[in-house]
Amino acid sequence: MLWNIPNILTVLRIALIPVFVGIFYLPHNLYALGMTPSHTLNVAAASVFALAAFTDWLDGFWARKFNQTSKFGAFLDPVADKLMVAAALIVLVEFGRVGAVVSLIIIGREIAISALREWMAGTGKSNNVAVATIGKIKTAAQMAAIFLLLYYDSVSLGFLGVFNTKLVGQVLIIFAAFLTLLSMAYYLKAAWPHLKESIR
Repeated sequence: MLWNIPNILTVLRIALIPVFVGIFYLPHNLYALGMTPSHTLNVAAASVFALAAFTDWLDGFWARKFNQTSKFGAFLDPVADKLMVAAALIVLVEFGRVGAVVSLIIIGREIAISALREWMAGTGKSNNVAVATIGKIKTAAQMAAIFLLLYYDSVSLGFLGVFNTKLVGQVLIIFAAFLTLLSMAYYLKAAWPHLKESIR
């Protein structure tokens, strides 16, 4: 079934991308004026991103629990994830919250591994580059980092002090970039015997 709950959630996630990106530009072009987004815009953008990230978990959970997997969903879900991450990183680079090099590493890896998976699927060896634990940890760190960097404002924890979302987010995104390279090496190693055969 094409329009089952998981696929609808995936389409919703794609629809939310221009929403959390556009939030920063609806009032006026803050970046062009040399200003930073207000706390309200940060909260709104981070909240929409969190909702989109939640649909990512929910569609996978629903598809497995109720056996509603489909070829369309298998194709669209990773596309939605990569669009969401790429859009968020581009916005964060524009506002000076993430370095361009870190963003290029993450986005470049996603493109490279997607191409590798597509090629491996064509050879019937897609299981060799199935999602590994390191990839899941990378995704978790990446999503948490993007959420914190979209929110960006420090949070008071009362007598415990202040939670510095900017610092924690930047540390997490660098950690995610490191795991990105590590996981890419893992997938390339798994695929290398088949790659070597194809170029002989």
